[in-house]
Order: sequence, then structure tokens, then C-alpha cells
Amino acid sequence: MASLITIENIRRAADRLADVVHRTPVLTSRILNERVGAEVFLKCENFQRIGAFKFRGAYNALAELTSEQRERGVATWSSGNHAQAIALAAGLLGTSALIVMPADAPASKLAATKGYGAEVVTYDRYTEDRTAIGAALAAERGLTVIPPFDHPAVMAGQGTAALELVEQAGPLDAFLAPIGGGGLMAGCATAVSALCPDARIIGVEPVDGDDTKRSLAAGHRVRIPVPRTIADAQAADIPGELTFPINQQLVDEITLVTDDQLVTAMSFLFDTMKIVAEPTGAAAVAALLSGRVQLPGARIGLVISGGNISASRFAALVGERDSRKPAQQL
Repeated sequence: MASLITIENIRRAADRLADVVHRTPVLTSRILNERVGAEVFLKCENFQRIGAFKFRGAYNALAELTSEQRERGVATWSSGNHAQAIALAAGLLGTSALIVMPADAPASKLAATKGYGAEVVTYDRYTEDRTAIGAALAAERGLTVIPPFDHPAVMAGQGTAALELVEQAGPLDAFLAPIGGGGLMAGCATAVSALCPDARIIGVEPVDGDDTKRSLAAGHRVRIPVPRTIADAQAADIPGELTFPINQQLVDEITLVTDDQLVTAMSFLFDTMKIVAEPTGAAAVAALLSGRVQLPGARIGLVISGGNISASRFAALVGERDSRKPAQQL
């Protein structure tokens, strides 16, 4: 199954995306390096178009459609970032998009998706099945489904982030990225394992959304209750059917972080590096700052996967975390 995508697929995707995506910066921080005792390279996909890595995979997948498929339009489901990515890519490629989004998705992500011209259908993520809703609407209207992670072209597109990271930072001893449905990691792990074969590949999940960790331990996909976590982009209840076998083969370890650790990482990135990251975007940094991952002296590459969070939501999360701290720690 790992051959579903290869480094060649990722290189072809990079060529297709060259004049469309932003070649996002790789930033470093002396303070972060001192805190974790390693040399850390942050691939800042929060500066990507639509504010997240998802544009890479969405555009790559839509660019492969036939003219007939583009004429009919596409459908997908997403909590926000893939939704925005498909909406923008559809507009750029002259097609239409219908997107199923949870009713409680961040308001900024809902507004942005509609702003890019997509039709949005909402659902209750805790009682309804978004895949079933999206598939039924797609069948009814003759739309091509571009799922948020379980698609070879989507995974190959996401892998271009790691391809660029290695080109910009040089050889890595370790690579960290958040895991939701697993598309980002599947693509990036494929790239990193080909370019830096000795690198340790580590996925990061929220403690209440540990479906991939449980699945790897069980040796098969395990479904969990829909996670209740501030990391909305990681609220998957089961790993992808196509992404899981790839990650099962290539990922060395899954580590878990709490919501408070995510907010602490968000605050650190904002205060120290002037980087705005949404909770999922800060997951890899949270794993390092919390000590969940310790790799002294290593060259570590990681992905800041997105920065789609409003100022009010950012402030509220920091305030809620601080309200739970003992006074002496404030």
C-alpha cells in the first residue's frame, strides 16, 4: 500500500504546484533550540494560500480532473482547512464546489469557505456522518468527490511540504507533523523516508483524538468517539483507509499532547516567533516543548500545518488555559 504514492508522485505534484502554491518559509528560533536541546526547522504552512497546507493536496487533486469532471463540479467534507482549499482551487480551475462542514466549525473557516465561492452544507459532527452526507449529495448531482485525505493526489500534494522542507533545511534526523485523517503525514512521511532514510518520523495527536495511535497499536484501524478537542482539524474518529497503511509502514511513533499543551505552544510561537498557529498547527511544537518528544542534538524538521484562527478565538483559548493555572504560575 505504501507504493500508492512515491517520491516520484510527490515530485510531479511539486512541478504541477510550482507556480500556484507559496514556497513557504522555514524558520528557526534560538530560544526554541535552547529549550528543546536540538536544532528545529519549522515549515510554516500557516503562510500557505488559505492559511494551511491543505491547498497543496486540493489543487493537485483538482488539477488531475478531466474537463468533463470539472464541468460537473466537485464535492468534499471538511472541518475547515480542506474546505477552504477545495473552494479556492475550484475557483482557480474553473469548477464549482459543494462542501459538507460541521455546524460548529470555526466561524472564520465557514465564512472563508463561502467567501471563496463554495456551496456549504452543514451537519452535526456528533450525530451525523459527513462522509455519507457528502457521498449522497455527490451521487445525486454527479459531482466528483475529493476527500480530505484518502486520495492519492491529495496525499502527494501534501507531501510537497516535506519535499520543500528538506530542500530548504537540509538532511533531517527527525520529522514531526500532526495527524488527523493522516494525509499530511502519509505524503510527508513518504518524502522524508525517501530523502532522509534514517530520520525518525513522529506523528502528533491530541490526547482525546488518539485514533491513529490506537490503530497502530492494534495493527488495524480503530474507530473512537468523535474527539472533543480544540484541535478541530484533528477531530477524526478513524484513520483514513488509504492513509493508514502508509503511516503504519513509515511512522515510527505517535505522541499525544493535551489541549493546554497546544495552547502553550500557540502562545510560544506567537510571543517568540510572531507566528500565528491554530491548535493543530502548533501540535508538533507542543510535543517538543512539553517534553513528550526528546531528541537532544538532533536536526528536527516539523510542519506548522495551519494558522486559521481568529484573534478572538486565540485570546479566548489562552485566557481559558490561564484561568486553570495556579496563581503562582501566571
